[in-house]
Formats: sequence, structure tokens, C-alpha cells
Amino acid sequence: MTVTKESVIERLKTVNGPDFTGNIVDLGMVSEIFIADSKVFFSITVPAARAQELEPLRAAAERAVKAIPGVASAVVALTAEKKGGGMEAPVPPRPAPPRPAAPQPAPQRPAPHAPASQSHGKRGVPGIDAIIAVASGKGGVGKSTTAVNLALGLAANGLKVGVLDADIYGPSMPRLLNIRGRPQTVDGKVLKPMQNYGLKVMSMGFLVDEETPMIWRGPMVMSALTQMLREVEWGPLDVLVVDMPPGTGDAQLTMAQQVPLAGSVIVSTPQDLALIDARKGLNMFKKVDVPLLGIVENMSYFLAPDTGKRYDIFGHGGARREAERLGVTFLGEVPLEMGIRESSDAGAPVVASKPEGAEAKIYRDIASKVWDRVQEERGAAEAAVPSIVFE
Repeated sequence: MTVTKESVIERLKTVNGPDFTGNIVDLGMVSEIFIADSKVFFSITVPAARAQELEPLRAAAERAVKAIPGVASAVVALTAEKKGGGMEAPVPPRPAPPRPAAPQPAPQRPAPHAPASQSHGKRGVPGIDAIIAVASGKGGVGKSTTAVNLALGLAANGLKVGVLDADIYGPSMPRLLNIRGRPQTVDGKVLKPMQNYGLKVMSMGFLVDEETPMIWRGPMVMSALTQMLREVEWGPLDVLVVDMPPGTGDAQLTMAQQVPLAGSVIVSTPQDLALIDARKGLNMFKKVDVPLLGIVENMSYFLAPDTGKRYDIFGHGGARREAERLGVTFLGEVPLEMGIRESSDAGAPVVASKPEGAEAKIYRDIASKVWDRVQEERGAAEAAVPSIVFE
């Protein structure tokens, strides 16, 4: 049975709004509805201050949609209304309760993931030969720009490459790669990745508006990541580059514990504060037995365009020294260059828009080192497998 937006809207009209003031459709709380392979995606706009309190409303909407004949699953998110942005939903303030509400039982914690030692149980993704995670311990270090130029560098070196934007809360690949629109389905079963510059790309940014803030709990993040990874027609790819969100949270653990990563690349700026957070990312991947392919020092130095004089604005060499201290490959230095920032903002990364430039060469060299490290780790893993000899 084909699921339509109209049938979803009609069902959602049965879901009461906050404080029983009407239904969520008539109150203007429901976003655009996206349907792919009988899976329904939409968000509900609520006041940010009441997001946690209105989680039961989200769950009720999800249950209502799942009950529609033909719906395989539903992904429903709470999003915060934007102040002054013309999107404020007409949700009335919560009235004072006449008496204290009965205490609710504490929610059960989700079962922990399997330990990293069970790596033999990780399922690969059909059509993808290797998966590389690009991560950082903190935001603002240029991780996404590095990830997209690394992917383009790998493609320029002759590989078939895809990019998964795993930053659910702040997806940036639609802007970095100048891709707009919604993904289509293949035979009504799986999503077809978007494409530009020879890369196959999937991002939550294709499913929600760029300015829509996401208020998702850990299980929803893990579910969305799993779907974008395993329910997309990626192959055939030599390598999938995963742009991880900053930090060491649910998304990182989901990828590290459930996917056979070929390795991780850590991006940091030179200063000590950034390196402290980068160490957290390194240690997380070590604990879950993901090979460390190396460290990139981004914003390493600045060359004045008028004089050519070099300035080490954030210090210099910190990531290289950290790599040496930890025995990890140092992959290279990327300068703080206005052209890199401008081209990224314009959706034309330097490796694609200025392939003969000095910055593009830096990224291609980093890509070569990363791929060499992938092959080294594979060779080491194969050598570690014992052979059985019959005499």
C-alpha cells in the first residue's frame, strides 16, 4: 500500500497539541513530510524551553504514523522554534496544574552497546570497500572542510568516493558541496545518494531545512545514522569518508562500535587547548579498536597575501609533536588560507575548484598518506590472522 503525505497529515490530526489545545497539524507544528520506501520523516516544532517536557507528544505522533497501513517506520524529531524567524508555532504557554502530577517511573536506560572486543560482529556495508571517519575533539577546527577536501583528494587520486555527513545536529555537506533538493529512492526501497564533484553524498541536511535546529536524543541519532549508512545505495565505492560530529558522543560510538571502520583521521589546530580535546578523540578510537590513520594540523599557519610573511597565529607544530608523542602518523599541515574558507562557503572546495593550487596539492598529499595508511592497516590485520598448516 502506498503511503501519501495526505494520509499522514490526516492521521496526525488525531494527535492533540500541548495542553490539549487542538491538534498538532492545525496548530502549525508539523514540518514538511518526507516519505521514502514507506518510511516517514518529519519534525514537530515546539518551544525550546518545553522540548523535554513535550517528548510524549513526539512519541504519540510517531505511534500514530506507524499505525498507518503500509508505513514501515517513522522518524520524528522535535525541533526548537526560531525566535523572530517567522516559524514560531502557536503553542500556548503551559497552564499551572491544579495539583502536582503523579510521579512517573524513571525511564529505563537503553542497553549498552556490545563491547569493542566484539568487532568480529560488525557488519560491513555492501558496495563499500573501506570506511574512514574524520573526527575532532571539539568544534571550530575545520573538520568538515578537511573531510570534504580529503574526499575530493581521494577521488582525484583515482578512487570512487562517497561522503556521509554524520553530524545530525549541524550538517554542513549540502552547503560545502553546493547540493540542494531531496534524495530520491531506488525502486522505492533505498535512498539514492545526492552527487556533485564526482562524490556520492548523504546528509540529514537533505531531509530538513538548513536553519532548522534538531532536538534529538541519543537513540534517534543512532537510528538516523544507521539508516543513512545502511539504507542508501552507496556502491560501488572504494572508500566512504564519514564527517563525524565534534566530540565523543553517541554518533561516534555508533560508528565505532557497529561499523568496521578502516581507520580514523583526527583534525586539530595547533594550540594546546585544541590538542587536549583531540587527545580525547584519539583515546576514544583506541578504546574501541579503530585504527588511527593520523592527525591533520589545520589552520597551521597564515601567509600574508601582500608580503608573503608567515604568521603562526595559533602556534605551530603542536599536532606534529602530539603525533610523534603518540606514535601516530602526522598527515600534514593545512594553512589558514582565505581561499579555503571562501571556496568552502561558496560550495566549491579548493580541491575541486582550484585543483592546480597549492592548497589542493596539500589535501591530495594528505589523501595519499591516508590511503597508504589504510593499506598498511589492512596488511597488518591480514598478517595477524593465524594460518593453519596441515602436515
